[in-house]
Amino acid sequence: MKGSRHNNTCIEERVIQTAEYMIETNSTVRQTAKKFGVSKSTVHKDVTSRILVINPELAANVRRVLDVNKQERHIRGGMATKEKYLHQH
Repeated sequence: MKGSRHNNTCIEERVIQTAEYMIETNSTVRQTAKKFGVSKSTVHKDVTSRILVINPELAANVRRVLDVNKQERHIRGGMATKEKYLHQH
């Protein structure tokens, strides 16, 4: 059982670190996943459900960042497409 406790501690530390990073840098799930070397799915699970149990206040703050990123996502996608076609011609 000692290993299980250690794993839970590591997960909790990662969850807190990723949430704090997203809040401090206003980064996206994709950027955060790249920074921490984990999948986007892991980051999303960490900052939407695991953080609620670990630190509800931090969860509320990271939720605000996620909501802003979601609102801006279509703009970033359009800009990326524009850049792609500018470099092709």
